[in-house]
Amino acid sequence: MPNKRNPFDEIERLIERMSDQFEDIDQWSGLEGALPGRLSVDLAEFEGAFEVTADLPGFETGDIEVELLDEHLRIRAERETESEAEEPGRYIRRERSERSIDRRIRLPEPVAEDEVEASFTNGVLTVCLPKAETSEETHHIDIE
Repeated sequence: MPNKRNPFDEIERLIERMSDQFEDIDQWSGLEGALPGRLSVDLAEFEGAFEVTADLPGFETGDIEVELLDEHLRIRAERETESEAEEPGRYIRRERSERSIDRRIRLPEPVAEDEVEASFTNGVLTVCLPKAETSEETHHIDIE
């Protein structure tokens, strides 16, 4: 019986290609404002680690969630406004509102998950991702 291809594999490849293309959007000038909720990040490479820096003004440490998922770093932040009942006074103009940001950054190489550190100071999130040790040893594979 011939091996059938899994149709979901092709869908995953297409989604990954689209995600990569959206990461390249940051290179286009003036487009940031057209994408609400878009988080701009810097990804720097050092000898033994990667460093991701993101500006999150108006957020507090408890509003931010950072996760490492396979070869992606996910940064999610959500800020809620106070309810009208809790706020005395009457607003003449109210522009600040609930805000939510969610961004996945593809990492160029595997990282040591247990050694990842994050800090948040003055509205700037910095995540240090040490590179995973790569083995120089070769592994011989026998051919049957």
